Amino acid sequence: MRFVKLGSTGLDVSRLALGCMSYGVPDRGNHPWTLTEEESRPHIQRALEQGINFFDTANAYSDGTGEEILGRALRDFARRDEVVVATKVFFPTRPGPNGAGLSRKAIMTEIDASLRRLGTDYVDLYQIHRWDPTTPIEETLEALHDVVKAGKALYVGASSMYAWQFSKALYTSQLHGWTRFATMQNHYNLLHREEEREMLPLCLDQGVGVIPWSPLARGRLTRDWSESTQREQSDEVTGSLYASTEDADRGVVARVAKIAEARHLPRAQIALAWLFSKSAVSAPIVGATKPHHLDDAIAALDVDLTADEIAALEEPYIPRSVVGFG
Repeated sequence: MRFVKLGSTGLDVSRLALGCMSYGVPDRGNHPWTLTEEESRPHIQRALEQGINFFDTANAYSDGTGEEILGRALRDFARRDEVVVATKVFFPTRPGPNGAGLSRKAIMTEIDASLRRLGTDYVDLYQIHRWDPTTPIEETLEALHDVVKAGKALYVGASSMYAWQFSKALYTSQLHGWTRFATMQNHYNLLHREEEREMLPLCLDQGVGVIPWSPLARGRLTRDWSESTQREQSDEVTGSLYASTEDADRGVVARVAKIAEARHLPRAQIALAWLFSKSAVSAPIVGATKPHHLDDAIAALDVDLTADEIAALEEPYIPRSVVGFG
Protein backbone atom coordinates (compact mmCIF):
# COMPACT_ATOMS: atom_id res chain seq x y z
CA MET A 1 0.00 0.00 0.00
CA ARG A 2 1.11 3.54 -0.71
CA PHE A 3 0.51 6.43 1.65
CA VAL A 4 0.12 10.15 1.14
CA LYS A 5 -0.13 13.21 3.34
CA LEU A 6 -3.76 14.29 3.53
CA GLY A 7 -3.70 17.73 1.97
CA SER A 8 -1.36 20.04 3.86
CA THR A 9 -1.78 18.17 7.15
CA GLY A 10 0.77 15.82 8.68
CA LEU A 11 -1.69 12.93 8.57
CA ASP A 12 -0.61 9.87 6.56
CA VAL A 13 -3.45 8.03 4.85
CA SER A 14 -3.51 5.11 2.45
CA ARG A 15 -3.81 6.11 -1.20
CA LEU A 16 -7.23 4.44 -1.09
CA ALA A 17 -10.01 4.94 1.43
CA LEU A 18 -12.61 2.24 2.05
CA GLY A 19 -16.06 3.74 1.70
CA CYS A 20 -18.47 2.14 4.13
CA MET A 21 -21.85 3.24 2.76
CA SER A 22 -22.40 -0.35 1.59
CA TYR A 23 -22.29 -1.69 5.15
CA GLY A 24 -25.44 -1.42 7.24
CA VAL A 25 -28.71 -3.05 8.21
CA PRO A 26 -30.59 -3.27 4.86
CA ASP A 27 -34.03 -2.39 6.26
CA ARG A 28 -32.71 0.64 8.18
CA GLY A 29 -32.44 3.87 6.22
CA ASN A 30 -32.79 4.14 2.45
CA HIS A 31 -30.09 1.74 1.20
CA PRO A 32 -31.77 -1.67 0.81
CA TRP A 33 -28.71 -2.97 -1.08
CA THR A 34 -26.33 -2.77 1.89
CA LEU A 35 -24.48 -5.79 3.28
CA THR A 36 -25.29 -7.13 6.72
CA GLU A 37 -22.72 -6.96 9.50
CA GLU A 38 -21.71 -10.57 8.93
CA GLU A 39 -21.22 -9.88 5.23
CA SER A 40 -19.45 -6.54 5.81
CA ARG A 41 -16.77 -7.54 8.30
CA PRO A 42 -14.61 -9.60 5.88
CA HIS A 43 -14.28 -6.59 3.57
CA ILE A 44 -13.16 -4.32 6.40
CA GLN A 45 -10.74 -6.96 7.65
CA ARG A 46 -9.34 -7.52 4.16
CA ALA A 47 -8.85 -3.78 3.67
CA LEU A 48 -6.79 -3.64 6.85
CA GLU A 49 -4.76 -6.68 5.81
CA GLN A 50 -3.99 -4.99 2.49
CA GLY A 51 -2.67 -1.88 4.24
CA ILE A 52 -5.67 0.44 3.95
CA ASN A 53 -5.84 2.61 7.05
CA PHE A 54 -8.48 5.15 5.92
CA PHE A 55 -12.20 4.41 6.45
CA ASP A 56 -15.06 6.74 5.52
CA THR A 57 -18.64 6.53 6.78
CA ALA A 58 -21.47 8.91 7.79
CA ASN A 59 -23.98 9.30 10.58
CA ALA A 60 -26.89 8.89 8.14
CA TYR A 61 -25.73 5.66 6.50
CA SER A 62 -28.32 2.95 7.18
CA ASP A 63 -29.81 4.86 10.10
CA GLY A 64 -26.51 4.90 11.97
CA THR A 65 -25.90 1.17 11.69
CA GLY A 66 -23.09 1.79 9.21
CA GLU A 67 -21.07 3.53 11.91
CA GLU A 68 -21.85 0.76 14.38
CA ILE A 69 -20.67 -1.99 12.03
CA LEU A 70 -17.47 -0.14 11.14
CA GLY A 71 -16.71 0.67 14.77
CA ARG A 72 -17.09 -2.92 15.97
CA ALA A 73 -14.99 -4.28 13.10
CA LEU A 74 -12.16 -1.82 13.68
CA ARG A 75 -12.12 -2.59 17.40
CA ASP A 76 -11.81 -6.30 16.61
CA PHE A 77 -9.30 -6.09 13.77
CA ALA A 78 -7.06 -3.06 14.45
CA ARG A 79 -5.65 -0.73 17.06
CA ARG A 80 -7.34 2.65 17.18
CA ASP A 81 -4.10 4.55 16.65
CA GLU A 82 -3.43 2.58 13.44
CA VAL A 83 -6.55 3.68 11.58
CA VAL A 84 -7.98 6.95 10.26
CA VAL A 85 -11.73 7.12 10.79
CA ALA A 86 -13.82 9.68 8.93
CA THR A 87 -17.52 10.33 9.32
CA LYS A 88 -19.97 13.01 8.22
CA VAL A 89 -22.86 15.16 9.44
CA PHE A 90 -25.76 16.90 7.70
CA PHE A 91 -28.51 14.53 6.56
CA PRO A 92 -31.46 13.67 8.84
CA THR A 93 -30.81 11.11 11.56
CA ARG A 94 -33.90 11.63 13.70
CA PRO A 95 -37.31 13.32 13.39
CA GLY A 96 -37.84 16.91 14.44
CA PRO A 97 -36.68 20.36 13.34
CA ASN A 98 -33.12 19.92 14.65
CA GLY A 99 -32.55 16.40 13.40
CA ALA A 100 -30.47 17.49 10.41
CA GLY A 101 -28.34 20.33 9.10
CA LEU A 102 -25.24 22.09 10.36
CA SER A 103 -26.42 24.23 13.25
CA ARG A 104 -24.38 24.24 16.46
CA LYS A 105 -27.09 22.13 18.10
CA ALA A 106 -27.07 19.55 15.31
CA ILE A 107 -23.28 19.29 15.17
CA MET A 108 -22.83 18.98 18.93
CA THR A 109 -25.56 16.35 19.14
CA GLU A 110 -24.38 14.36 16.14
CA ILE A 111 -20.67 14.22 16.95
CA ASP A 112 -21.48 12.60 20.30
CA ALA A 113 -23.93 10.19 18.66
CA SER A 114 -21.35 9.21 16.03
CA LEU A 115 -18.70 8.63 18.68
CA ARG A 116 -21.09 6.37 20.61
CA ARG A 117 -21.93 4.34 17.52
CA LEU A 118 -18.30 4.07 16.42
CA GLY A 119 -17.20 3.20 19.96
CA THR A 120 -14.33 5.69 19.99
CA ASP A 121 -13.35 8.86 21.85
CA TYR A 122 -12.59 10.79 18.65
CA VAL A 123 -12.78 10.66 14.89
CA ASP A 124 -9.81 11.60 12.78
CA LEU A 125 -11.82 13.50 10.17
CA TYR A 126 -15.24 15.07 10.76
CA GLN A 127 -16.88 16.26 7.54
CA ILE A 128 -19.91 18.30 6.64
CA HIS A 129 -21.82 16.07 4.23
CA ARG A 130 -23.32 18.99 2.29
CA TRP A 131 -23.58 22.80 2.45
CA ASP A 132 -26.38 24.00 4.72
CA PRO A 133 -28.03 27.10 3.19
CA THR A 134 -30.21 27.59 6.29
CA THR A 135 -27.33 28.02 8.76
CA PRO A 136 -24.71 30.81 8.70
CA ILE A 137 -21.37 29.33 7.76
CA GLU A 138 -19.83 31.14 10.74
CA GLU A 139 -22.02 29.13 13.11
CA THR A 140 -21.06 25.86 11.47
CA LEU A 141 -17.34 26.60 11.36
CA GLU A 142 -17.14 27.76 14.98
CA ALA A 143 -19.01 24.65 16.13
CA LEU A 144 -16.61 22.43 14.17
CA HIS A 145 -13.67 24.32 15.67
CA ASP A 146 -15.06 23.66 19.15
CA VAL A 147 -15.45 19.95 18.31
CA VAL A 148 -11.74 19.87 17.44
CA LYS A 149 -10.74 21.81 20.54
CA ALA A 150 -12.76 19.38 22.67
CA GLY A 151 -10.68 16.53 21.26
CA LYS A 152 -13.62 14.86 19.54
CA ALA A 153 -12.15 15.30 16.04
CA LEU A 154 -8.61 15.85 14.84
CA TYR A 155 -9.39 17.42 11.45
CA VAL A 156 -12.46 18.72 9.66
CA GLY A 157 -13.47 18.36 6.05
CA ALA A 158 -16.23 19.24 3.59
CA SER A 159 -18.10 17.51 0.80
CA SER A 160 -19.95 18.36 -2.42
CA MET A 161 -20.47 22.09 -2.72
CA TYR A 162 -19.71 24.90 -5.15
CA ALA A 163 -16.19 26.26 -5.23
CA TRP A 164 -17.36 29.72 -4.17
CA GLN A 165 -18.94 28.18 -1.06
CA PHE A 166 -15.80 26.26 -0.19
CA SER A 167 -13.65 29.34 -0.78
CA LYS A 168 -15.91 31.34 1.52
CA ALA A 169 -15.60 28.69 4.23
CA LEU A 170 -11.80 28.58 3.96
CA TYR A 171 -11.56 32.38 4.12
CA THR A 172 -13.96 32.62 7.05
CA SER A 173 -12.01 30.04 9.04
CA GLN A 174 -8.77 31.89 8.43
CA LEU A 175 -10.37 35.23 9.31
CA HIS A 176 -11.51 33.98 12.73
CA GLY A 177 -8.64 31.64 13.51
CA TRP A 178 -10.89 28.58 13.42
CA THR A 179 -9.89 25.08 12.35
CA ARG A 180 -9.69 25.02 8.57
CA PHE A 181 -11.16 22.38 6.27
CA ALA A 182 -8.39 19.92 5.45
CA THR A 183 -10.26 17.91 2.84
CA MET A 184 -12.85 18.05 0.10
CA GLN A 185 -14.89 14.90 -0.57
CA ASN A 186 -16.45 15.55 -3.96
CA HIS A 187 -18.12 13.81 -6.89
CA TYR A 188 -15.31 13.18 -9.36
CA ASN A 189 -14.84 10.43 -11.91
CA LEU A 190 -14.60 9.93 -15.68
CA LEU A 191 -18.34 10.54 -16.05
CA HIS A 192 -18.42 13.68 -13.91
CA ARG A 193 -15.45 16.00 -14.37
CA GLU A 194 -17.04 19.36 -13.64
CA GLU A 195 -14.87 19.63 -10.51
CA GLU A 196 -11.89 20.25 -12.79
CA ARG A 197 -13.18 23.73 -13.62
CA GLU A 198 -12.94 25.40 -10.21
CA MET A 199 -12.94 23.03 -7.22
CA LEU A 200 -9.79 21.05 -7.98
CA PRO A 201 -7.68 24.14 -8.80
CA LEU A 202 -8.92 25.72 -5.57
CA CYS A 203 -7.95 22.65 -3.56
CA LEU A 204 -4.50 22.52 -5.15
CA ASP A 205 -3.95 26.21 -4.45
CA GLN A 206 -5.10 25.94 -0.84
CA GLY A 207 -3.42 22.63 0.01
CA VAL A 208 -6.70 20.79 0.54
CA GLY A 209 -6.75 17.01 0.18
CA VAL A 210 -9.26 15.66 -2.34
CA ILE A 211 -10.98 12.34 -1.55
CA PRO A 212 -13.51 11.73 -4.34
CA TRP A 213 -16.66 9.73 -3.78
CA SER A 214 -18.09 7.41 -6.42
CA PRO A 215 -14.77 7.11 -8.29
CA LEU A 216 -16.24 4.34 -10.47
CA ALA A 217 -19.53 6.17 -11.10
CA ARG A 218 -21.60 3.69 -9.08
CA GLY A 219 -19.98 0.88 -11.07
CA ARG A 220 -20.96 2.20 -14.49
CA LEU A 221 -17.32 2.48 -15.50
CA THR A 222 -16.70 -1.20 -14.70
CA ARG A 223 -19.24 -2.96 -16.95
CA ASP A 224 -21.07 -2.77 -20.26
CA TRP A 225 -23.67 -0.03 -20.42
CA SER A 226 -26.49 -2.57 -20.82
CA GLU A 227 -25.61 -4.37 -17.59
CA SER A 228 -27.16 -3.36 -14.27
CA THR A 229 -26.91 -4.39 -10.65
CA GLN A 230 -29.31 -4.72 -7.74
CA ARG A 231 -27.90 -1.53 -6.28
CA GLU A 232 -28.41 0.42 -9.50
CA GLN A 233 -32.01 -0.76 -9.71
CA SER A 234 -32.80 0.27 -6.13
CA ASP A 235 -30.51 3.30 -5.72
CA GLU A 236 -32.48 6.44 -6.58
CA VAL A 237 -29.33 8.55 -6.51
CA THR A 238 -27.67 6.76 -9.43
CA GLY A 239 -30.33 7.83 -11.89
CA SER A 240 -30.13 11.45 -10.84
CA LEU A 241 -26.35 11.49 -11.20
CA TYR A 242 -25.97 10.11 -14.70
CA ALA A 243 -29.32 10.29 -16.47
CA SER A 244 -28.81 13.47 -18.51
CA THR A 245 -25.69 12.57 -20.52
CA GLU A 246 -26.12 8.90 -21.35
CA ASP A 247 -24.99 9.15 -24.99
CA ALA A 248 -21.67 10.76 -24.10
CA ASP A 249 -21.23 8.52 -21.09
CA ARG A 250 -21.58 5.43 -23.25
CA GLY A 251 -18.62 6.72 -25.23
CA VAL A 252 -16.50 7.12 -22.09
CA VAL A 253 -17.43 3.64 -20.87
CA ALA A 254 -16.50 2.22 -24.28
CA ARG A 255 -13.08 3.90 -24.10
CA VAL A 256 -12.48 2.41 -20.65
CA ALA A 257 -13.41 -1.02 -22.02
CA LYS A 258 -11.13 -0.65 -25.04
CA ILE A 259 -8.08 0.35 -23.01
CA ALA A 260 -8.78 -2.33 -20.39
CA GLU A 261 -8.99 -4.98 -23.12
CA ALA A 262 -5.75 -3.80 -24.70
CA ARG A 263 -4.03 -3.83 -21.32
CA HIS A 264 -5.63 -7.17 -20.28
CA LEU A 265 -6.83 -5.49 -17.10
CA PRO A 266 -10.22 -5.09 -15.42
CA ARG A 267 -12.01 -1.86 -16.30
CA ALA A 268 -12.05 -0.73 -12.68
CA GLN A 269 -8.26 -0.55 -12.69
CA ILE A 270 -8.25 1.72 -15.72
CA ALA A 271 -10.89 4.08 -14.28
CA LEU A 272 -9.06 4.32 -10.95
CA ALA A 273 -5.65 4.69 -12.59
CA TRP A 274 -7.05 7.73 -14.39
CA LEU A 275 -7.97 9.26 -11.02
CA PHE A 276 -4.54 8.49 -9.61
CA SER A 277 -3.02 10.43 -12.51
CA LYS A 278 -4.64 13.63 -11.22
CA SER A 279 -2.34 15.60 -8.93
CA ALA A 280 -5.20 17.03 -6.88
CA VAL A 281 -6.49 13.61 -5.78
CA SER A 282 -5.25 12.27 -2.45
CA ALA A 283 -7.30 9.10 -1.92
CA PRO A 284 -10.40 8.00 -3.84
CA ILE A 285 -13.10 6.46 -1.67
CA VAL A 286 -13.83 2.99 -3.04
CA GLY A 287 -16.65 0.68 -2.05
CA ALA A 288 -16.21 -3.07 -1.77
CA THR A 289 -19.00 -5.63 -1.70
CA LYS A 290 -17.04 -8.42 -3.42
CA PRO A 291 -13.44 -9.53 -2.80
CA HIS A 292 -12.21 -8.48 -6.25
CA HIS A 293 -13.36 -4.89 -5.70
CA LEU A 294 -10.51 -4.27 -3.25
CA ASP A 295 -8.06 -6.31 -5.34
CA ASP A 296 -8.76 -4.18 -8.41
CA ALA A 297 -8.53 -0.93 -6.47
CA ILE A 298 -5.16 -1.81 -4.96
CA ALA A 299 -3.79 -3.13 -8.26
CA ALA A 300 -4.75 0.17 -9.93
CA LEU A 301 -2.04 1.89 -7.88
CA ASP A 302 0.53 0.23 -10.13
CA VAL A 303 -1.17 1.09 -13.44
CA ASP A 304 0.46 4.05 -15.17
CA LEU A 305 -1.61 5.33 -18.07
CA THR A 306 0.11 6.97 -21.00
CA ALA A 307 -0.72 10.50 -22.08
CA ASP A 308 -2.46 9.08 -25.14
CA GLU A 309 -4.57 6.74 -23.03
CA ILE A 310 -5.60 9.57 -20.72
CA ALA A 311 -6.53 11.73 -23.71
CA ALA A 312 -8.57 8.88 -25.20
CA LEU A 313 -10.47 8.39 -21.95
CA GLU A 314 -11.26 12.08 -21.64
CA GLU A 315 -12.11 12.88 -25.28
CA PRO A 316 -15.81 11.75 -25.34
CA TYR A 317 -16.73 13.79 -22.25
CA ILE A 318 -19.18 16.68 -22.67
CA PRO A 319 -20.00 19.45 -20.17
CA ARG A 320 -22.97 18.80 -17.94
CA SER A 321 -24.83 20.22 -14.99
CA VAL A 322 -23.11 19.76 -11.68
CA VAL A 323 -24.82 16.93 -9.78
CA GLY A 324 -24.27 15.32 -6.41
CA PHE A 325 -24.87 18.33 -4.18
CA GLY A 326 -28.34 17.27 -3.01
